[in-house]
Amino acid sequence: MARKKFIAGNWKMYKTVAEALSFAEAFKALYVSGPHDVAILAPYTQLAALKDAFAGTGVLVGAQNLHFEAEGAYTGEVSAPMLKELGMDYVIIGHSERRQYFAETDETVNKKIFAALSADILPIVCVGESLPTREAGEASQFVGAQVAAGFAGVGAEDFERITIAYEPIWAIGTGLAATAEQAEDMCAFIRGKVAELFGDAAAEAVRIQYGGSVKPGNATEILTKPDIDGALVGGASLVPADFKAIIDF
Repeated sequence: MARKKFIAGNWKMYKTVAEALSFAEAFKALYVSGPHDVAILAPYTQLAALKDAFAGTGVLVGAQNLHFEAEGAYTGEVSAPMLKELGMDYVIIGHSERRQYFAETDETVNKKIFAALSADILPIVCVGESLPTREAGEASQFVGAQVAAGFAGVGAEDFERITIAYEPIWAIGTGLAATAEQAEDMCAFIRGKVAELFGDAAAEAVRIQYGGSVKPGNATEILTKPDIDGALVGGASLVPADFKAIIDF
């Protein structure tokens, strides 16, 4: 069975609620539900409004982070049950910006994956190497270690609910995208690593996105590669027409 393509927009820390609703209205005027899964991953303040705005359109909504505990004395944090109450479909886990600025580790990523799955929220788990790591010829070793540690203990049957987003750190927000061949090679490697650790069925089921300066101009070349099952789109997802163009690759 072919994996369904999944195009997700990561809005990062952009847009007020009013701006988000303006986007939703403009996007709904362009978008008709098609063969791909589509989601917007927005800041917490916008989630409830976007869930209502996109009701009935097929556009799914998710958060950009969650805490691994269900509740507790964790000031400023948001838990999986809180997100589930809002009807969230997806959550990003382990984005490189979270790892860089907020001390995310493979171990906290692992805990968050279990928290999301237990709340029936679908995780989008980010992995990717820095430019020095790639230039040293250690990209596969580094990303393979992230996959092994991040998914430790996860059941093979859970991979049909999991998306892995390969986001080379050197291509995020820089305008410098990996070539389609570089992206395909690493996504294929990741699938092979999942097969090695969790079996062929898990590797066939898991969706692997590419993220890192995906734009209308390079979407077709990237998204038609056999091991790339979609895109985690940053800046281009903030503009309705650009995001629609990527979906229509």
